[in-house]
Amino acid sequence: MQPRHRDNYEFLTQAPVSRVILTMAVPTIVSMLVTCFYVIVDTYFVGQLNTQSTAAVGIVFPLMSLIQAIGSFFGHGSGAYMSRELGARRTDNASSMATTGLVYALLTGILIAVVALLFLRPLSLVLGSTATSLPFTEQYMAIILLGAPFQIASFTLNSQLRMQGNARYAMWGIISGALLNVILDPILIFACGLQLRGAALATVIGQIVSVAVLLAMCHFRATAGVRLSPRYFSLHWHYVREIVYGGSPSLSRQGLASISVILLNVAAAGYGDAAVAAMSIVSRVTMFVMAVIVGLGQGFQPFCGYCYGAALYNRLRHGFWFTVRVGFVFLLCFSAFFFCFAEQTIAVFRDDAIVIAVGSTALRWHLAVYPLNAYIMAGNMMLQTTRRPLRANVLSSARKGLVFIPFILILPHLFGLMGIAMCQAVCDVVTFIIAIPIVRSAFREMT
Repeated sequence: MQPRHRDNYEFLTQAPVSRVILTMAVPTIVSMLVTCFYVIVDTYFVGQLNTQSTAAVGIVFPLMSLIQAIGSFFGHGSGAYMSRELGARRTDNASSMATTGLVYALLTGILIAVVALLFLRPLSLVLGSTATSLPFTEQYMAIILLGAPFQIASFTLNSQLRMQGNARYAMWGIISGALLNVILDPILIFACGLQLRGAALATVIGQIVSVAVLLAMCHFRATAGVRLSPRYFSLHWHYVREIVYGGSPSLSRQGLASISVILLNVAAAGYGDAAVAAMSIVSRVTMFVMAVIVGLGQGFQPFCGYCYGAALYNRLRHGFWFTVRVGFVFLLCFSAFFFCFAEQTIAVFRDDAIVIAVGSTALRWHLAVYPLNAYIMAGNMMLQTTRRPLRANVLSSARKGLVFIPFILILPHLFGLMGIAMCQAVCDVVTFIIAIPIVRSAFREMT
């Protein structure tokens, strides 16, 4: 059971390492899995409509991921600072950062929604929409963009609560909206006859509910002494700088991942809507598996921030390797399972022979080296939380950006559709090699 807020400092800095990380990680993993589950449910229900609708959801997915990345930018940036300040027992600074980060997040979400809606068709084409899927992409994206401020705010509040050591409260905020989305999907898509628009509307309603629940958790629940209040808002450059330092690795990781998915869709579009649909399904399945590792890493983050703020470097190192071991074993087991049942997994979402053939091949390539991501993710979380922005940005952007982008441009020309399928596996190996010296250098500095 998670400790009450007044014991967070003692718990995170003194309790057994395995107990602390698992206590922090389990609620985060649950919320990540539920979030991925509702994305997969969306894909499943939309897949019952037609291939163009399935492709449209896949085309809009990188935009949603980019909006989520901006929410994580504000959430992780403000949250990393808050955890270090709470580790050093400076609660007022943490409260100022919490309020300031949330205000900036909401304003950014409103700006994104307005600008993107003004350029809806060009944006759809840039994201990889084909002539046949363009009408479906536009109708789905228009509704999704209305929820951009709420999506950004929900990820910001979730990260702030989690980095304070209140992962359970953060979990309930995300789960409430996700479950409502799952319930509304069949009602709005089929019962109300809204089809693809119904899927988008269910997503937006779920995001609004998530924000409401998370705000209630912040207001009515004790959260490590941190308070959200207009009187704590600050225009001081110090808070903006700290958000950039702490949040830019998340933005790099998820933002470049969105760009990479766009390039992936564009590359797959040359082989038809079935190839785009197949890669869209593979992205969701692998995201579901990776969600556990991201959740585990995010559970490690408050432990890392508190220990770093309290100068408990040996304890931090112990926690890092515990996180890597648990993540590696998990990825090894689940990758083996999905590797053996690749065709059946793809067929659940779209019973199309071409989609299954392309998707199962790509899925097996993805999973072949997936266990390496345990070390990559834990290293990235550690660098981000301990305020090493340059190295954190390099590592976070490598797997889905700096390494992926050149390979997705080169491999399809060399190997055709097989080059698209194998691209992520090649990138994971290269990123793992890059991560080893970066992580080791950071630990050498902790003396």
